[in-house]
Amino acid sequence: MNTLPEPVISVVSPVYRAERIVPELVRRVRDAVEMLTDAYEIVLVDDGSPDGSWEAIAAACRTDPRVKGIRLSRNFGQHAAITAALAHARGGHVVVMDCDLQDNPAFIPALYRKAREGYDVVFALRRLRRFGFWKNFTARTYYAAFRWLAGIDYDPRVGAYSIVSRQVVNAFLQFGDYRRGYVIVLDWLGFRRGYVEVEHDERHSGESTYSGRALLRHAITIALSYSDKPLHLSIYIGLMLSAISFLSALALIVRYYTSDVGRMALGWTSLIVSIFFLSGLILMSLGVLGLYLGRVFEQVKQRPIFIVQESHNVSREAQHPIGRALDATPVA
Repeated sequence: MNTLPEPVISVVSPVYRAERIVPELVRRVRDAVEMLTDAYEIVLVDDGSPDGSWEAIAAACRTDPRVKGIRLSRNFGQHAAITAALAHARGGHVVVMDCDLQDNPAFIPALYRKAREGYDVVFALRRLRRFGFWKNFTARTYYAAFRWLAGIDYDPRVGAYSIVSRQVVNAFLQFGDYRRGYVIVLDWLGFRRGYVEVEHDERHSGESTYSGRALLRHAITIALSYSDKPLHLSIYIGLMLSAISFLSALALIVRYYTSDVGRMALGWTSLIVSIFFLSGLILMSLGVLGLYLGRVFEQVKQRPIFIVQESHNVSREAQHPIGRALDATPVA
């Protein structure tokens, strides 16, 4: 029987390719949170990691009942894993952080103290993003495209590292979108937000799995989920192509009457120009519409956002309807 007190603070983290990081993550989170309270829990979600991350999580769960391990049936993505962690967290305040220790757990007390001032959401504001040149470049490009496409004034220094109140967690779990972004959902919910400046550390070990392509894919997903700007963009491009086609037609008319070359292949050039411009416009517009319809198709199927395959130190009552536990889920 579990005799642990109800947690005041939950610290949750999605885990992927972090086999060597998990023990240090648990140790440093424990050291930071125990400065505030002994009533806490650490919820680690293995997002279908191909390495030994789950074994490392299970080992931490065996040595400390306050560590809770959740293993998803496959890789659902960072934001689905965060959703799974929030669905299982029981604390009055919940800290969300990445597992690579670039989010330094030593700032958890500062986040909590700021939240106690009356803020429902407190973000860690990174003073300096410690990535390489290429990663910094792709990240800046991602955030620029993201702000424009999604129509949100998003500060690139803000990441998932944050603390939220129980009211925010409950509201977040009511959010029914199949595709989601943690920070964007918090922005949409509109609770009172505060900020704490933090240092962004080097990754503890290994390499980041967020490539430039992955960032671009995520930006497109968020843009299609929360903005209709791509549809407007297709209209603007269509108007631009139509204008170019009209100007090209005028140029061809002038060429026809002023040059003998224009009479060598009567109508061929204008026909090719028209076909290329109009075909490109149609294909692009259909592609944008297809992406939106694809997102609608995903949503109406009402699939669970995540599926729990296995867990440690988690009761079955903690399962949330937005996710699903397999019938054979062993619970320790």
